[in-house]
Amino acid sequence: MEDEHRYLFIDFEFTMPDRSSRYKGFYPEIIEAGVVAVKNDQVNEQFSSYISPIRFPILSDRCKSFLRISQQQVDQGISLYELVKKLKDVSNNNPCTIITWGNMDMRVLRNNCQHAGIPFPFKGKEIDLSMEYKRFFGDQNQTGLWKAVQEYGKEGTGKHHRALDDAMTTYNIFRLVEKDKRYLEKPEPTTIGDRVDFSKLLNKFA
Repeated sequence: MEDEHRYLFIDFEFTMPDRSSRYKGFYPEIIEAGVVAVKNDQVNEQFSSYISPIRFPILSDRCKSFLRISQQQVDQGISLYELVKKLKDVSNNNPCTIITWGNMDMRVLRNNCQHAGIPFPFKGKEIDLSMEYKRFFGDQNQTGLWKAVQEYGKEGTGKHHRALDDAMTTYNIFRLVEKDKRYLEKPEPTTIGDRVDFSKLLNKFA
């Protein structure tokens, strides 16, 4: 049933390397997840958690500084296995539409699952809202999440680079863009000029 279809707005924060030999063979790992589940245009579930990285468990100074996430927070976080189980639960293990800002979130999740030997948790369509936004407004460059919401005259939810806040901000932009799309699809009411050919009318009385 269409009204049972779920939209999942997802944002992940990832590890970042320093220029150090201990990060040789580095690949980004999810260390924070934010999910907003929407059904029938209503938010019916939210999820947020820190995640302990597997391959490179010690966060780089750059990562801690940029994301303001501490080593203690990720050490006390859930495992990738628990995250994937939660993502399956949030999707009800059914096809749903996954919406992210940018394509990195799903790429990193796929890569992390592959490295850990875990099946990818989602079935269904994946939408990169930043590309939809770019196409809709005809922008040449990809716009950042919070810049996009500010271009709408709004502010992002909470703090930038907090996964749940960014997921909720993505949902808010999605609603604004969809509203604009519906507005543009509505036919303009005809004016009297559309209904009457004034050139013929004037010729008649010339």
